Amino acid sequence: MANRLSQIATRTGDDGTTGLGDGSRVPKDHLRVQAMGDVDELNSQIGVLLAEPLPDDVRDLLVTIQHELFNLGGELCMPGYSLLKEAAVLHLDQALADHNAALPRLAEFILPAGTRSAAIAHVCRTIARRAERAVVTLAATETINVAPRHYLNRLSDLLFVLARVLNRANLDGKGGDDVYWKSERLARYEAEDAKDGADAQEPAGNAS
Repeated sequence: MANRLSQIATRTGDDGTTGLGDGSRVPKDHLRVQAMGDVDELNSQIGVLLAEPLPDDVRDLLVTIQHELFNLGGELCMPGYSLLKEAAVLHLDQALADHNAALPRLAEFILPAGTRSAAIAHVCRTIARRAERAVVTLAATETINVAPRHYLNRLSDLLFVLARVLNRANLDGKGGDDVYWKSERLARYEAEDAKDGADAQEPAGNAS
């Protein structure tokens, strides 16, 4: 294990190719390499999220996810190899159900905003979606196990839910709730509520 990374600058990629886990070499813009890169970026962005103040249970979950994403990237690196277990997908399903059960139902679409940790979670969510698209694109030309695709799909959903959790945790004092998109419908409801409130406060003697 200690000798795996004994040399970092190998210069073997100077010709625009990179080595896969099975010893083969492919161009650095190969679909498989692009999928691996998106998963690596996702894992790195989760590392940024872990640098923020987080509830202990969310932190523990994200650390586990980082290890599982490393397995996912390793599977993509070795064509025909299975490394990510179905149990990892089931773990995300359970985490998603547990955290979502504690949240109120959404009244409207929400913006990727609020606390810094929630905003970073939304960035992670969008990268997870891009990684999922990359895996789907790769699967159109090569045989890919279903677990990586399922995992990334569940993870993007979970990151959306965790963003809502982190806004409510409000550990930096800048959140507290979802940040709703001001749609025309929502704006109309708010205007009607404001009008009703103003009418209720108007003295009866002023009515014409």
